[in-house]
Amino acid sequence: MGANTPTERMTFHTLSNGRGPHVTLSSLGAAITGIFVPDRAGNIGDVTVPAGGSAGKTIGRYANRIAGGAFVLDGVTYTLLTNESRNTLHGGPDGFSKRDWEVAAQSDSLVEFVLHSPDGDQGFPGAMECRLRYTWSVNGELRLDYTVTTDKPTVINLTNHAYFNLNSGDAADVSQQELQIAASTYTPLDDELIPTGEIAQIEGTSRDFRVMRAIGEEKYDCNLVLDGWTGELRFAARAHDPESGRSLIVETTQPALQLYTGKPGAFALETQHFADAPHHPNFPSTVLRPGDVFRSSTVYGFASLS
Repeated sequence: MGANTPTERMTFHTLSNGRGPHVTLSSLGAAITGIFVPDRAGNIGDVTVPAGGSAGKTIGRYANRIAGGAFVLDGVTYTLLTNESRNTLHGGPDGFSKRDWEVAAQSDSLVEFVLHSPDGDQGFPGAMECRLRYTWSVNGELRLDYTVTTDKPTVINLTNHAYFNLNSGDAADVSQQELQIAASTYTPLDDELIPTGEIAQIEGTSRDFRVMRAIGEEKYDCNLVLDGWTGELRFAARAHDPESGRSLIVETTQPALQLYTGKPGAFALETQHFADAPHHPNFPSTVLRPGDVFRSSTVYGFASLS
């Protein structure tokens, strides 16, 4: 077990802009437990879905997969704990989603969580401090700001695993909800869901969501490479539910978005770096060194259309 494991000290928090829409959070996994926003008739409902143990939680130290449960950094091989056959998924068997994060700051519209992860946690090098600040705006935007430091060279890839259903969970599936993603390429996978290292064109595949369309019946679990990545906050995706009128716009500083539709009645849009980047030098680097600060931001903006 790492530091800050779940205890009876787990806390719950509500972010409100002073009106009906609000967000609920939990210190367990520094998690989003609910996002309550209006439909076109003004009825407020929760657009998140509690689909499994990772739902809404912060995933780390390394979101997605690291092949073979090991990586080499500066000539040193680090062996990780594995939890998906021979591979390490979402940071290992005791990843950040299972930890009780401390509350560093809070107000009516803001909560900042902090987690201290010791050197060797799940096999990863470096004592690490992770901070995640949630901010809820009067415009119906939930902003996630991550900052991470380390005392040894290491790798880092954080995301949030929220599942969405813009019909407030009333739809049995999300196949008719619509999606647009600003991605022209993706990273193909092998039969263990590990990237091959190729960055392939999305045109002509079922993963092409460059033009808004219904999600459909296909089950997706794919890493889409966002166009024009510079590290600055920019548009990544848009979702819309024609029945309720609710819409979601995702902006991020991250280079990729994992589209996942493997849970009934839900979809996930996980902003992150690429899976298995330590094994692929052509992927954006996930290395973090002492003296540097990893920073990333993601904004989920909600609106209702008449």
